[in-house]
Amino acid sequence: MSSPVTPIIVALDYAQAPPALALARRLDPARCRLKVGKQLFTREGPAIIDQLREQGFEVFLDLKFHDIPNTVAGACRAAADLGVWMINVHASGGRKMMLAARESVDAAATPPLLIAVTVLTSLDAADLRDTGIGGQPAEQVTRLAKLTHECGLDGVVCSPKELETLAGAVPDTFLRVTPGVRPAGKDDGDQKRVATPAQALADGAHYLVIGRPITQAADPAAALAAIEVELSAPS
Repeated sequence: MSSPVTPIIVALDYAQAPPALALARRLDPARCRLKVGKQLFTREGPAIIDQLREQGFEVFLDLKFHDIPNTVAGACRAAADLGVWMINVHASGGRKMMLAARESVDAAATPPLLIAVTVLTSLDAADLRDTGIGGQPAEQVTRLAKLTHECGLDGVVCSPKELETLAGAVPDTFLRVTPGVRPAGKDDGDQKRVATPAQALADGAHYLVIGRPITQAADPAAALAAIEVELSAPS
């Protein structure tokens, strides 16, 4: 399987395999990767990963592991054994947890990219205060991104709004995976810190996670093509 040259990761936020696989059949694995999250994986298990890979797609397994170090290490190794392209943990799990995840993934025959979630894009400053974290989301994102880099992970998940802040805090090669990406004119849904695909890429994102603007479109392939046009347009 050759890696597609694209920043677009399509989020398969479905409850069951049939619609997810139907959507995948309407897309080109040379033009996007796919993300499988908790709901779909919990219902369908590893079989959905195998089926998507058989269609030629690289898969981001988005399970956001957050537990004691030994448990997360085991989960990461199991995920790596599925042959996925990327997996993630929660950076708020701390240094020991992320180091254990890194060691476990490195022992895999074909290690996937390992990234860490900083602050969920559905959260704002008020939400953070409810959990005892003061300040703005950008401050917590930067703090956790630096910790993630120190632990040797490949990158972080952050909202587009924190990309400029991270530019001076971690190396340019440190991956930024950004959900909360909405083409111009699309509804923000439950995301609170969003940007258009072109804005996110210009601000330093390496990968863009895009769900409903593609998956709920009447013609998903055309919606993907429109985003590609937006990304290729002169700034």
